[in-house]
Amino acid sequence: MTTPLPLPRRYLVGFDPRELPHHFADVVIVGGGIAGLRAALGAPASARVLVVTKDEVRESNSSYAQGGIAGVMDPEDRVEDHIADTLAAGKDLCDPHIVDVVVREAPERIHELMELGARFDTVDGHVALGREGGHSHARIVHAMGDETGREIMRAIIANARSRKNVRIWQNCPTVDLLTHEGRCRGVLVWDKRRGFALVWARAVVLAAGGAGQLFRETTNPSIATADGHAMAYRAGVELRDMEFMQFHPTVLYLAGSARYLLTEALRGDGAYLRDSNGHRFMPDYDPRAELAPRDVVSQSIAAQMAKTQHPNVYLDLTHLDGEYIRNRFPGIDRVCRGFDLDVTRDLIPVCPGAHYMIGGVTVDDRGRSSLDGLWAAGEVSSTGLHGANRLASNSLLEGLVFGARVAEDVADRLESEGPWRLEVPPIAVEAPRVRRPYIDLDDLRKSLRALMWRRMGITRDAAGLADAAHQVDRWCRYVLPHVFDDPGGWSIQNMLTTARLMIAAAAGRTESRGVHYRSDFPNTDPAWRRHITIQAVEPESTAR
Repeated sequence: MTTPLPLPRRYLVGFDPRELPHHFADVVIVGGGIAGLRAALGAPASARVLVVTKDEVRESNSSYAQGGIAGVMDPEDRVEDHIADTLAAGKDLCDPHIVDVVVREAPERIHELMELGARFDTVDGHVALGREGGHSHARIVHAMGDETGREIMRAIIANARSRKNVRIWQNCPTVDLLTHEGRCRGVLVWDKRRGFALVWARAVVLAAGGAGQLFRETTNPSIATADGHAMAYRAGVELRDMEFMQFHPTVLYLAGSARYLLTEALRGDGAYLRDSNGHRFMPDYDPRAELAPRDVVSQSIAAQMAKTQHPNVYLDLTHLDGEYIRNRFPGIDRVCRGFDLDVTRDLIPVCPGAHYMIGGVTVDDRGRSSLDGLWAAGEVSSTGLHGANRLASNSLLEGLVFGARVAEDVADRLESEGPWRLEVPPIAVEAPRVRRPYIDLDDLRKSLRALMWRRMGITRDAAGLADAAHQVDRWCRYVLPHVFDDPGGWSIQNMLTTARLMIAAAAGRTESRGVHYRSDFPNTDPAWRRHITIQAVEPESTAR
């Protein structure tokens, strides 16, 4: 099913190549998370690779990942079981071929990380394996207890920086993809000191991360504003499954606290969920209780919060060995102590939060998008691995596998095309200066996030989605035509654009499946075992 939506403007800003500095690379990678840097590491040594990151390179969703990477590392575990668990979690919407590819490559990619210097937790000289919701076996490789992402990214960043052919531009937001004659030719970037610049490349890899900041409650850092989704949409790239935002069940819920993720591994090690009355409620909703997949647990928590009229539930670890919990989850213990909470004695207040964007740029098994010259990997992409609900700890794995596969395909492309003749396509954009009153970006961002949490959160219905569409359309009418000259303005434009795509897809899927729960269509409909794709149409088109 394809849902076309009008394109308000191709580029966010106007630019004239005669007035801007030009840079050339064989490969430009937008994003410095696990997928982007793995692609950089896999590029040929002869290729000039440029990685551009919106913030510091260490600031990505990958770095904040706690649980770990799923992979069959135990002789008693089976690849077929990991495949079956992934397919079951995805609620009949996974691509079986992609699931098979990713799961079978997992052990190799994890060993690769070890060779790069990542230090995973061990027991008796063997890699320690944890268990999380939806997994039938302990197969989660973790590091530093609950700081797996940080350790993995430390190793990957260090290796990327050691490569002579890889440059990293930090604090350099990408504004738009440059396209000419049906091919992606490079990117328009902005630097606070030097302003705009044009980067021309033979291959562009989009690995710009997620969209959690569209929601009031989220585990994502402030940079996750759906920039990659929006710039791909403006470039005419096909996006898929935009209705599927995964909500993590357990996010620390305290006034004054950042919404800190409390890893699923806590429940894997035996933590209970209790409501405000102390009742352990998950067995009421699913026989797997706290180890049910994330969509089930998040929706159960939301239902129990509504039933008790309480703004959160509680994570209970008090029955577990205190010393083990402190050693296994040092980061969580440290954060809770900062708010005068003892994880061994106190109930920890939690609620669900937007965590992982399943939908994104449609790609094939090599990471190729619908636009020639553009590849995508990581959270910005839609590979078909996750279906309608991501299995825990499959995200870092997907980034690794597709980062490597993209690198291989790009290398083949560079070799087949031969030497590159440097040229600047005749792209020039005149963006009209629309006179608008002052726009309070902070107020608009808060309003959008609150609206998305209310109407596009864990529970959705037609009336709420229609209200969300009406509100976002109204904001789009006066914000999208505006030409901003700083990242704050571009981010809110990207957030509004992506929000509208997500709302349209959610309104179109008249069933409940995985993370997409419609209270007015509470059942899964076999007729809806298909994808919703979205692609831009020209502004003058009336297609809806």
